[in-house]
Amino acid sequence: MGGPRRRHHSFLLLLQVLGVPLILLEAGSQKTRDCSRWCPPNSTCVNATTCRCSPGFISSSGDIFTTALESCDDINECGPPLTVSCGKFADCQNTEGSFHCTCIKGYELASGARTFRNESENTCQDVDECSSGQPTCHESTVCINTVGSYKCHCRRGWEPKPGFQNKQPNTTCEEMSFPTWTPPPGIKSQSMSYFFERVQELHRDFKPALAQGIMQDLIKSVDEMLEAPNDLETLPPHNRHLMATHFLLGFEAVLRTLAKAMPGASFTYLSPSNTELSLMIQERGDGNITMGQSHARMLLDWAVATGGRDSGPTVMGILSSCNMQKLLANASLELEPEKKVELNKIHQSPFRGAKPRLLSAVNLVFLSNTNTEKLDSPVTFAFSHRPETPGPRQELICAFWKSDGNSSGHWAMTGCQTLGTGNGSTTCRCNHLSSFAILMAHYDIEDRKLALITKVGLVLSLVCLLLCILTFLLVRPIQGSRTTVHLHLCICLFVGSAIFLAGIENEGGQVGLRCRLVAGLLHYFFLAAFCWMSLEGVELYFLVVRVFQGQGLSKWQLCLIGYGVPLLIVAISAAINSEGYGRTLYCWLHPARGFLWSFLGPVTFIVLCNAVVFVTTVWKLTQKFSEINPDMKKLKKARVLTITAVAQLFVLGSTWVFGLFLFTPQSWLLSYTFTTLNCLQGLFLFVLHCLLNKKVREEYRRWAGRVTGNRYSEFTTSTSGTGHNQTQAHRPSESGM
Repeated sequence: MGGPRRRHHSFLLLLQVLGVPLILLEAGSQKTRDCSRWCPPNSTCVNATTCRCSPGFISSSGDIFTTALESCDDINECGPPLTVSCGKFADCQNTEGSFHCTCIKGYELASGARTFRNESENTCQDVDECSSGQPTCHESTVCINTVGSYKCHCRRGWEPKPGFQNKQPNTTCEEMSFPTWTPPPGIKSQSMSYFFERVQELHRDFKPALAQGIMQDLIKSVDEMLEAPNDLETLPPHNRHLMATHFLLGFEAVLRTLAKAMPGASFTYLSPSNTELSLMIQERGDGNITMGQSHARMLLDWAVATGGRDSGPTVMGILSSCNMQKLLANASLELEPEKKVELNKIHQSPFRGAKPRLLSAVNLVFLSNTNTEKLDSPVTFAFSHRPETPGPRQELICAFWKSDGNSSGHWAMTGCQTLGTGNGSTTCRCNHLSSFAILMAHYDIEDRKLALITKVGLVLSLVCLLLCILTFLLVRPIQGSRTTVHLHLCICLFVGSAIFLAGIENEGGQVGLRCRLVAGLLHYFFLAAFCWMSLEGVELYFLVVRVFQGQGLSKWQLCLIGYGVPLLIVAISAAINSEGYGRTLYCWLHPARGFLWSFLGPVTFIVLCNAVVFVTTVWKLTQKFSEINPDMKKLKKARVLTITAVAQLFVLGSTWVFGLFLFTPQSWLLSYTFTTLNCLQGLFLFVLHCLLNKKVREEYRRWAGRVTGNRYSEFTTSTSGTGHNQTQAHRPSESGM
């Protein structure tokens, strides 16, 4: 009985031992079935009611959560706020549940690995793409390694194709082409046409590698065009200035293009005609840069030269030409209103204009930066020129050539300041670039004293000339060929002086039809006056030298010469150069192209001829007085000779000798003398031919007697008439002094 009972007890103990693991297994199986039902992805079950997010993930409640509504989202270790640091030249890359660091583009780890975990493992260094064979630059470009990247740079003599930019990874370039340079429209010049034919030849044969030689040939061609005798000087001033503006702009564009194709960093060329070109070509720079040559030096900021762009080599150039003076001759100078006010205050008289005179070479300054009308920082220049000390109402100025609205041009000073001058060099500072030169400016300031003398003298002269005309027409005893000459001489001077007084000043400043007409009429009537002066000399010759050989010229011959010769001169002058009539300030002949000599030439010839007649007359008079009146007292002889000499001196126009020597406005003594004598010429003629003429005085007394009823005047008239009848052996036109 004991055996069966022990076996039953052992069986129960085995069931207990085996039952515990089964219960535990069943409990674990139940727990697993509870977590898998509601724990979200990227999490693990903690117990039946709790879940934990996997590393690199987080829920809104944190790592552990107890509700089925939570989810485990990826933690962005690389996003803000930044929780990791990869170091310089590296970026953080987030991954699902983790992260890693990589070098930025253009850099790589020294070990060659692709990723790392933290800043301490960072060994990123620059990759030289140009030597590694990685870049795909076009064959027309050159690879340039940069920090962390690379650029594709156009080769020298090449430029980006349309749609591409230089120094970009995808830059594609093509060979530079010669800039289009055509003649200015509307100007006919054989030498200019020949020059632009040469330009077209250079355009057809252009290769970037030949840029230096082409540049030298171009400068030589310009010198040949400006130096050789040609038709440029015969062009009107407006056309010459238009050509100069067009020429300077075109030359600047061509030189800039050719300079970019130059292989070197600098270049200087001096032509046989002393035209000098200096170039400086650099890829990069900083701060102030100085360059120059014998005619000019320039100091500027590197940023001004580049213009803030990095699209190719930076070019700085100065072209100095002395031959450009031919095209810019007689150009006007425009002053700012502030400068005019300053001159008015200094001289206490109205400012009427400025006349410039070129002292230096014309210096064309150009840069890679084409936007140079208003620079961020000013440029300082030092220009060499002929040493010259400014005289009264003169100033040494730094000016630039400015294009007008009608494509012509003039000198201007806007934006330029003259800093100082000495030893044949003037320093200037300008806030723009153009073609610069040193000018001697003569300021035309109205001389009120001289203007008053002119107006009063002309009015008095007109009154006296009118009296002379009436006298020569109405006084019968003096009628004759000499009186005819005197009459028409006074008429020409009267009309010319009236036109001068009324219309000599060009009020508007523009040379229009009215001003040209006034200048033409003055040219004609003053020339006619000189022609009648010459006829006065001819009549004097016939009177004194050939007194016994017949009468002089007939009346129609005198009028044909007196009015026909000046008409012919004016017609030829107007046909050759009609633009020569009229100036900016005065309606008179323009000195350009020697046009003023159409008046000065005949005047000089007549004055010289009259001088010869004067000397001959005095010599003959001396002989005849000694022969006819051998017993004449010395005092009487000296008086007659003196009166005759003075008459010829003024009547024959010797006062204009002062004007012939009046070359510069600075000759104040000559200016006042010339103005005074010529304005009072009518008074001189009235005194010499009327008041000093005995017959005219007697006629005046007779007229006065008729008016006042004075019988004494009638007696003197009758006695003088008797005396007059006794002297009919001489010519009727004898002076009667």
